[in-house]
Amino acid sequence: MPCYTIALVLVTLSLCMGASSTSFNTRILLPLLASIVAITPLAIDMYLPAMLVIANNLQTSMPNVQISLSIYLAGYSLGMLFFGPIADQIGRRKLAKIGLTLFGLTSTALAFTTEIHTFWALRAIQAFTGAAATVVVPGIIRHIYQQNTAKGMSYVSMIMMVAPLIAPSVGSFILGFSVWSTIFLVLAAYSFIILVFVQVYLIDIPIHTSEKKGLALFFDSYKTVLSNTDARADILSSMFVSFGFFCFLTSVPFIYLDLYKVSEQLFGILFAFNVMALMFGNFLNTRIVPRIGSRKMLYVGLVCGFISGLCLLTFSILHLSLYYIVAAIAPLMMSLGVTASNADSLILMKFEKNTGTATAVIGTLRFGSGALVGPILAVMHAQSSVPFSSLMFSAVLLTILVQIIHFKKDKKNASI
Repeated sequence: MPCYTIALVLVTLSLCMGASSTSFNTRILLPLLASIVAITPLAIDMYLPAMLVIANNLQTSMPNVQISLSIYLAGYSLGMLFFGPIADQIGRRKLAKIGLTLFGLTSTALAFTTEIHTFWALRAIQAFTGAAATVVVPGIIRHIYQQNTAKGMSYVSMIMMVAPLIAPSVGSFILGFSVWSTIFLVLAAYSFIILVFVQVYLIDIPIHTSEKKGLALFFDSYKTVLSNTDARADILSSMFVSFGFFCFLTSVPFIYLDLYKVSEQLFGILFAFNVMALMFGNFLNTRIVPRIGSRKMLYVGLVCGFISGLCLLTFSILHLSLYYIVAAIAPLMMSLGVTASNADSLILMKFEKNTGTATAVIGTLRFGSGALVGPILAVMHAQSSVPFSSLMFSAVLLTILVQIIHFKKDKKNASI
């Protein structure tokens, strides 16, 4: 297994060894929960450098291999929808073990695939089953942190950000000494190692069983979440902020590599810098949110996002150099991280009995909004950074709009 992946696992291992397993200890749980969530960015980003090699090996075209990424996102969204209510009924620990086991087995099967259609099908199953593991995490964080859920979410996000930071490098490293299938064997090994720690250290939280079963339970769970008008503004905020994230992820290769002609090495540095800004935002959130609360911290994030988003759009319109663009993207990414963590926290605080379903709603809308970015940019025929900048700024403006409406509604209700 590559040294990068070993390091990621050993972070969890060392923290676990230094704490008692008899009581839940955040020194154990936070790295473990982050390691569970990390299977998604690892599965998405680790095989990106190998796409051309996979296409040649499976005797297909590069676009056909790229389709597997869209299939993964679709499978993950469906998995979130399906497993969210189940997590509320059978328990998080059990579902996490099922998800990690199936994810590992599917990853192993992917390593021995010889045909593109089988590859597509297994990627869909890999994503669908992986969602069973990741959907449990926010509910456990909410149980541990209660009113300070945003602090816990930020801690987990901050640790988990190591995964997308190193995943492409891990994939490239593997290709340097082995074949593309080893990438999926490494993913399988990672999931099985995390499964061992889940078996030993992951706590379970109280479940709230329902008399309803099957589809009746499924639809009733979603009705409970979606009919809550108090949570609607924060659900929309989470969706719009995620749209901004996916604008960055979808556009940044074009902006850095094609538009500004940076080298692949410099691209990696700039991308890492943006991710580190996101991590720094989550770090600040853990320090400040216990003092002022999630709602006020969300407002702070939006103010920062408005200023940096406006700067990014202005710099793009004026066709300023790359360094101005990078200087504007970094605080914008930081603000999006702060806003997302607190919006998700505010949503979860409203659903003690339905955190799994609430997480599924958040995840589905998040990936669903992200799926719109590519087609929108295609329609806009992006030839500069202006379309990308305008979409990111629009995401911030829409989030501000729904929060203003929510604020006025709360103020009106308080005066009655």
